[in-house]
Amino acid sequence: MGSHLYVMFSKIVYCKSLKCGSYLVHGSQSGSLSIQSQFQREHHWKMSHNVDVEKCLEVASNLVSEAGRLIARNNEQRQDFVCKSNDIDLVTQTDKDVEQLLMDGIRRHFPEHKFIGEEESSGEEGVKKLTDDPTWIIDPVDGTMNFVHAFPHSCISVGLKVNKVTELGLVYNPILEQRFTARRGHGAFYNGRRIHVSGQKELGKALVTSEFGTTRDEAKMKVVHENFEKMARKAHGLRVLGSAALNMSMVALGAADANYEFGIHAWDVCAGDLIVREAGGVVIDPAGGEFDIMSRRVLAAATPELAQEISKVLTQFHPLPRDD
Repeated sequence: MGSHLYVMFSKIVYCKSLKCGSYLVHGSQSGSLSIQSQFQREHHWKMSHNVDVEKCLEVASNLVSEAGRLIARNNEQRQDFVCKSNDIDLVTQTDKDVEQLLMDGIRRHFPEHKFIGEEESSGEEGVKKLTDDPTWIIDPVDGTMNFVHAFPHSCISVGLKVNKVTELGLVYNPILEQRFTARRGHGAFYNGRRIHVSGQKELGKALVTSEFGTTRDEAKMKVVHENFEKMARKAHGLRVLGSAALNMSMVALGAADANYEFGIHAWDVCAGDLIVREAGGVVIDPAGGEFDIMSRRVLAAATPELAQEISKVLTQFHPLPRDD
């Protein structure tokens, strides 16, 4: 593997070469192959796509600020909503307006870029396939239930993938003026200040976040309740705040130590994944393998030791259908 440096944490392998910054749970041989493959993906885009990531971040930041003002105005009163897949999976006109504002603004600057948006994906075509093309993955209002009730814990989540590698992420709560940003290889920031995960290694000292999700089928709820009971007994604290993107951002900030969830979608975690990793954290599959953004499963933690401990505790659930 040339000059690559690998540090082993039990079965967790961390690639420290050239800002790869991903933890994978594998045996040493297969882990090395997986990391090599990821390294190749992360650096191939420079040859195959002429993407000015700094310009993309500037455009996205300005659009997110504009969209945030719209959300802040509408948050002053309770919102009318429509149910999507069930009576707790909600969409408001603000969700639709914000997604359209973001997509239209990005298209003006980058007409060749693709999109995977939450509200667009709820139509007849479903979730669009993630390709190697520059693709913006957008949740216009993550935490719509909170937004409907004027509970100030919702946000805009925007990520950009090139060659299936996340290059930038923004999570913005305009109600509380909380802005999290990350660019691959350049660190994570909260309101312009560099941030880092807590470094917590022990579940018994960790504050953990999770969510019920937007489905209430019996099989899933059984797993949710089992895991909540386990975390309530083993973790220092458990919090359910209603926004996957903000939960992951809290891990990056060091305000929470870990976040796990079954049933999320790509738009819930695309930006948060990068923000956590750029803050020095770990993002893996809850069973311990490599994080797959289309799997609808995520475990983010401050350290590989904490991620591994939580993975061993969790009852597993595999939501269907996947996002791909």
